[in-house]
Amino acid sequence: MEHVLDIYKLPYDENYPVVCMDESPKQLIEEVASTPIKPGQEARLDYEYIRHGMVNVFMANEPLKGKRLVEVTEYKTKKDWARFMKRIADEMYPMAKKIKLVMDNFKTHNASAFYETFLPEEAKRLCDRFEFIFTPKHGSWLNMAEIELHVLNGQCLNRHIPTIKKISSEIKAWENHRNNKTARIKWQFTNDQARIKLKRLYPSILN
Repeated sequence: MEHVLDIYKLPYDENYPVVCMDESPKQLIEEVASTPIKPGQEARLDYEYIRHGMVNVFMANEPLKGKRLVEVTEYKTKKDWARFMKRIADEMYPMAKKIKLVMDNFKTHNASAFYETFLPEEAKRLCDRFEFIFTPKHGSWLNMAEIELHVLNGQCLNRHIPTIKKISSEIKAWENHRNNKTARIKWQFTNDQARIKLKRLYPSILN
């Protein structure tokens, strides 16, 4: 935990950007019926709907710079994750020397995914582009990508969306809007605060 908080205190450095990555499922839902709107009445929706399965939403955001990259995939396999990492490296930070990537310790978040997806030379190149920084078990709240996903869910995905094409289009519009605003996250939780508020998580040392 304290290592993650130390990373968040680092000043902005374009050669070593601090990036947070997370993913979240989203259910595709099609509305079956709705009541036509009349003058002076609010819109009325029927409770009937059709489920069209789930999709996965990958999120990468750089809190200090106010930029993010979002991608919708049908699944969240190791290969899906590896391809999203390639986008972070080559599209977001092609000139960075090393990307400090904060993420949770999920089973697909592993450098072996590069070798299962790309040729060895490309896999090694991508491995060298990243420094993986894992949040502790039960400490995913330390990942600022969760904050960005919460904003995405509240501003864009808080309604029924029926297809992966539609949700991808809506998320892309949201992503462009947030990036144009350079919307940043002001992280204020420090190690000193953690040692007080989360004292129970630290071992007791008896002198």
